[in-house]
Amino acid sequence: MTTSNFAAMDDRLDRLVNLDLGGRGVEHLSAATRLLLGASPVGAAADKLAALNHEDVVLVTTGSVSRAWISPEIGENDGPAGLAAVVRAISLSRKALCVVLAEATLIEPIGKLMTTAGLTVVPVEQAKIAARDKSLAVVSLLPFTTKDEDAPAEACRILDELNPVLLFSTERVGRNADGIYCSMRGVDYGMDRARIDYVFDEANKRGVLTVAVGDGGNEIGMGAIKEAVHKHVRFGDARPEGGAGIGAMTGSDILVTAAVSNWGCYAIVGALAARLKDIRLLHKPEMEATLLKRGVDIGLINSVDGLIDANVDGIPLSTHLAISEIIEGIVRPALR
Repeated sequence: MTTSNFAAMDDRLDRLVNLDLGGRGVEHLSAATRLLLGASPVGAAADKLAALNHEDVVLVTTGSVSRAWISPEIGENDGPAGLAAVVRAISLSRKALCVVLAEATLIEPIGKLMTTAGLTVVPVEQAKIAARDKSLAVVSLLPFTTKDEDAPAEACRILDELNPVLLFSTERVGRNADGIYCSMRGVDYGMDRARIDYVFDEANKRGVLTVAVGDGGNEIGMGAIKEAVHKHVRFGDARPEGGAGIGAMTGSDILVTAAVSNWGCYAIVGALAARLKDIRLLHKPEMEATLLKRGVDIGLINSVDGLIDANVDGIPLSTHLAISEIIEGIVRPALR
């Protein structure tokens, strides 16, 4: 497939996953990211994943503590499924090692979803062995501090020890201009939340490549288009009680927007499959159903409705299955 044909395919993927079914203003955010990059964000992200080498370390993160004021163990189902698809694709195709950073309280459910996607969860040193001999699709999970005062030093330590070539975030909230971690409703829900945006801040300073996926303006990566978030997202200009809006200040080299963050991940994986001519990487509707229903067993919530079900962001399961199927339909001609 020619570069121009990839561009057309990438554009279709971008348009599909940014259909603003939730009414969040994401189509405006998508236009801002496209203008910033001068190309398809989905395609740009896929290109960076395709360039990974055997045994490269990739730091990845997701896992929103959705009702932090109630319990730090309540996670949402948007993010983990998308990240599982990305980690699976990286492990299968590039034999790189993905290390997940998250709250200690969410390590177990994220690990269970990774296992459902076909990945074996092992400690970092064992994962390095598996990556070296290419014998097993693996992932490692590490907790990160929830304390602001400890985050900068811990971010430096992790980057020094693991020496990642790329950081990837999806549906991971970052602090706003006032240092507050805001929900889409403008609520401060930073309590017991891992301060992983500090890792991205440090990576950006060091020139380590960062890729982020988000759907609401309050996620890591959105600092790259903060003016668009301020203008087009509810509470983007100010929280209900005053102060800075919900927009996250941490930027990323490549920002992929989507109406649902999971969809952005699936589009990236689809574009990667096309570039590598590897049908194994596609996130098919069957896997989508398996992961979202597994999320119910684990206790991940549909954060918009506040229910444990297989709907995501208030959008029915059937729609998520349809999006996955259309992504496959857009990508499949490139796999022939």
